[in-house]
Amino acid sequence: MFRGRYEHSIDAKGRTSVPSRFREVMVAQGDSTLVVTTGLDTCLVAYPMSEWLAFEKRLSALPQFDADVVTLKRIYVSGAIECEFDKVGRILIPASLRKHAGFSRDALWAGMGSYVELWAKESFEGLRSDVLADEDRRLGIAKRLAELGL
Repeated sequence: MFRGRYEHSIDAKGRTSVPSRFREVMVAQGDSTLVVTTGLDTCLVAYPMSEWLAFEKRLSALPQFDADVVTLKRIYVSGAIECEFDKVGRILIPASLRKHAGFSRDALWAGMGSYVELWAKESFEGLRSDVLADEDRRLGIAKRLAELGL
């Protein structure tokens, strides 16, 4: 399970370090490749290869002519890039993915359980601040989570 938030810089070539805790999780699962793709928000989503393959299998079982399924495939699957760790635990994030997330220098890795989100640090902090400052939104989230049994 991926937990926590970690900040890492992105160098001029587009490389960033995968947090060591996240690498440990992947090594324990026998994975050394992250599949990184565009998110539905202005972030990137990264799955260990084994999780990505399971996701693709579930996606392929959905109706291929459902408009929402097609949209998800266009955004998620077509944007997916396999990224292997280099010797020092970094991955290269292609320019098209960096552009989607609005990366400049700092990336924030956010553990989301079975996958990870990568955000431009400023975007994540703005999103988090907006949610915490909006009492109606927080109450709506709490109500929805209760409906889901959480």
